[in-house]
Amino acid sequence: MGETFTAASAAQLAVVERGGFVESRHVGSAVVLDPDGEVVRELGDVVTPVLPRSSMKPFQALAVMTSGVTLRGEDAAIATASHSGTPHHVSLVRGLLARAGLSASALHCPAEFPTDRASRDELVRTGRRAEPVTMNCSGKHAAMLLACHANAWSLDDYLDPEHPLQKRILDVLERLTGERPAASVIDGCGAPVHAVGLTALARGIQKITTSSSSSPFALFRESAALTEGVRANGWAIAGAGRPDSVLIDRLGVFSKFGAEGVQVMTAPDGTTVALKMLDGSPRASAIVAARLLVAEGALAAADVDAAEPELGLDVLGGGRVVGRIRSTV
Repeated sequence: MGETFTAASAAQLAVVERGGFVESRHVGSAVVLDPDGEVVRELGDVVTPVLPRSSMKPFQALAVMTSGVTLRGEDAAIATASHSGTPHHVSLVRGLLARAGLSASALHCPAEFPTDRASRDELVRTGRRAEPVTMNCSGKHAAMLLACHANAWSLDDYLDPEHPLQKRILDVLERLTGERPAASVIDGCGAPVHAVGLTALARGIQKITTSSSSSPFALFRESAALTEGVRANGWAIAGAGRPDSVLIDRLGVFSKFGAEGVQVMTAPDGTTVALKMLDGSPRASAIVAARLLVAEGALAAADVDAAEPELGLDVLGGGRVVGRIRSTV
């Protein structure tokens, strides 16, 4: 069905330094669009399709929001989230399900423990097992079920690529990216995920994140509501101390990571980045995206410098900091 770009067509995006020695290098591809949507920087191959993974969640949430379901504020954020499974996150997920008269048993995402350590430890202490509702994609799945309920679509097969909801998601993705996916496969949570090039992904994200709430078109009004919900509730999109939440709260960006080293980010002025680390590691993706925005004058270097210590980029040796994961763009 195809494959992503190769090392020969990638560029170095970050290094891992230990005691001044470059221990590892992250190569990948990245594209930057200016506020008018013009490509202003390309690193590596930005045309060959990649799987956006959870960076596709804004398109999935938007498909729900244009299917007769109103999501605002925290609800819009949790529908777009890769959350850490805290009680507050889980409460929002259960709230979406309750609007459809459903319990967590309706979720078809896998059972997982929370990624938030305190929340995971509490589940273990109380003898509970991993659950679908604490899986990081449960907000997306709850929103999908709510859309099915609102439209009298079947619930048991809502992840089937031929289901009306999944066809709507594909339509929204194609309309906003301007590209027909090169492949459609199954994501880790069980939902379809569609392969598009990084430039197409960046264009789609930029259209969502720069839309006006006064647009005559419902798609763009809902896009504006989605963007506002995420930016106002950075904690909900990921969790305390996680890069997306940190950068949303500290820099006012729209930021959404995807598994296997994918990252999309839009600055307040509309400048947008999409990137993929070829080795699939996410550890440098957020700082690389932020530094690309700095390089285009869309973010202040001092602001990113101030946020960087919260991004988990320290390299440890014997329990002390001996190096750094560093962007090279």
